[in-house]
Amino acid sequence: MLRRTLTLTCLALLAAPLLALAAPPNVVVIYADDLGYGDVSCYGAKAGLTPNLDRLAREGLKFTDAHASSATCTPSRYAILTGEYPWRKQGTGILPGDAKLIVEPGRTTLATVFQDAGYRTAAVGKWHLGLGAGDLDWNGPIRPGPREVGFDECFIMAATGDRVPCVYVRDYAVVDLDPADPIVVRYGEPIAGEPTGKANPELLRLHPSHGHDMAIVDGVSRIGHMRGGKKALWKDEAMADTFTGEAVGFIGRNKDRPFFLYLSTHDVHVPRLPHPRFLGKSGMGPRGDAIVEFDWTVGEVLRALDEAGVAEETMVVVTSDNGPVVDDGYRDEAVEKLGGHRPAGPFRGGKYSKFEGGTRVPFVVRWPAKVKPGESNALMSQVDFVATFAALVGREGPVATAPDAQDHLKALLGEDPKGREVLVEHANGLAVRRGGWKFIPASGGRKFNPATATETGNDDAPQLYDLDADPGEARNLAGERPDVLDRLRADLAAARGGP
Repeated sequence: MLRRTLTLTCLALLAAPLLALAAPPNVVVIYADDLGYGDVSCYGAKAGLTPNLDRLAREGLKFTDAHASSATCTPSRYAILTGEYPWRKQGTGILPGDAKLIVEPGRTTLATVFQDAGYRTAAVGKWHLGLGAGDLDWNGPIRPGPREVGFDECFIMAATGDRVPCVYVRDYAVVDLDPADPIVVRYGEPIAGEPTGKANPELLRLHPSHGHDMAIVDGVSRIGHMRGGKKALWKDEAMADTFTGEAVGFIGRNKDRPFFLYLSTHDVHVPRLPHPRFLGKSGMGPRGDAIVEFDWTVGEVLRALDEAGVAEETMVVVTSDNGPVVDDGYRDEAVEKLGGHRPAGPFRGGKYSKFEGGTRVPFVVRWPAKVKPGESNALMSQVDFVATFAALVGREGPVATAPDAQDHLKALLGEDPKGREVLVEHANGLAVRRGGWKFIPASGGRKFNPATATETGNDDAPQLYDLDADPGEARNLAGERPDVLDRLRADLAAARGGP
């Protein structure tokens, strides 16, 4: 503990003017997948669904206007690590499982901010930012990857649960790979001799509702084709236990030194196959049970911090990579068993949508030594993590490679009720927020995606909403408030032109 005390004392001296002599904390970011604003009890879901998240909210600060940087996964993950809006850079859309790394090694990232400050850093769980430099051989060293962008160690899945390869990677190698059974991954033509969900539905235990009909792994057909690696294949029901165990182990090993843990869960993304001990716990089918499983993960992390004796000096942040989606490709009764549950809460849209449900997500922060419990309406964005946490650890000056990240540490700590002045929201196009006002430019394309049952936010006419009075974006005021419309149109034009 002496080494940790000395290290934190030095860091505290650097950050003293801002943090009032409180040493910079350990930081744990728990990043859910597809968890909606209304999926959590403390944000309006039924009581008892998420007791551990509710505890975190009671003991910390709950934000009501916090946003993922995009309404889909890879773009949000790119932004949270780099501090750059993903729509500025080509190639940051939803990646296939064999994509190359899209975060340039050598640039400042959220992880390097902590690494440079003397923290031990780890990435656990879903990655989905690509691996390698192109034409990756999964049977050899897997680099560049998380280790090259600021993480001292990693235990990850390459992409998503519904994409191949369905294996874990620890640092530079596939876990439990048998060299005599090499892995082949292909996102094009099928692999001869390998069954697919489309051709062999009799082999499936979970059937697709749309797409997801290629390689069959663990009785589930995925996106992409794969052969080999049989001993290395994951078991879907054990995934939450596996990632949570890795996270808890990291905390235990590093309790005597500063640490940063980025725990990116698979829950509640498809395929939703929670561990049997969670089945039936929600009353809403597998999607609801996956929410219960995610909440269990949060609880295990909190327990690990308590047992390590570092809860008081650790900041825990729980949020999500985008809004919710109910049917996202598998027939798992998510729609039929939804009942009165509203995954996006009072907001319109969800994952893939330019409406608020696409990016407005749960966001809870607990740091007992510094953050007073309560609720904040500050406008917050995950794109600001790089600059905000740089300030937390005492780094001076702006981060040159994080052009869109702003320092909102005071808002994160509950000391500033406002947060951002302007925020760009990203889905199948862009929208912009200024205070309670929101502008969605006119755009073509379908207004409703029947596959996911999601309103896209597209419309032939411009849309302007007063979210303070109309959180559900039901009344378009574009024709009534041309002054506000012009102001937000100018905000969006300025953002597109550069930070």
